[in-house]
Amino acid sequence: MKAIKKFFHNFEEIFASIFLCATTLIVIVNVFLRYFFKSPVSWSEEVATGCFVWGVFLGSAACYKRKLHVSVDFLIKFIPEGGKKAFKFIINLILLLINAYIIYMSVKYVKVSYRKPTAVLGISSVTISSSILVSFILMTIYSFIFLIQDIKKTTFEVEKEEAFRNNPKSRLAENATPAQEVK
Repeated sequence: MKAIKKFFHNFEEIFASIFLCATTLIVIVNVFLRYFFKSPVSWSEEVATGCFVWGVFLGSAACYKRKLHVSVDFLIKFIPEGGKKAFKFIINLILLLINAYIIYMSVKYVKVSYRKPTAVLGISSVTISSSILVSFILMTIYSFIFLIQDIKKTTFEVEKEEAFRNNPKSRLAENATPAQEVK
């Protein structure tokens, strides 16, 4: 049960790793075949490119989930403590809307690429371009989760402050910081 839960918790990283390893292996084998046997595999570049694209987009969704993307904290330093929560909420809402819009645009892109075959294998380009759609669906889900977490966190902090003011010995007051001592 733990293994299944761990797999689903890390599936973006697992599949991104598999695709990037496959890319590396295919390129190395093709270089080896080209230089030592003078007979490269014709489909290797196309498959390696597809694996790389899938690895990059799944990796970006994994980074988004773990909040590892580059961010600029310049503005947040100048916002008062009370406004930081509202600012983070607004940023998460904007990211949710942007990711949802990119889903809409990627659906249009995938529809167009459905008709276009790849150059060597002749399969539909949707096998590669759908990585964009999958990645941004995952990012939108995570944006929604982050937004809900912000709302719950803010709600819990308000409840904790009220409970502490009303009863310093309440269950919520046990988790209060020393700055919130009874006056």
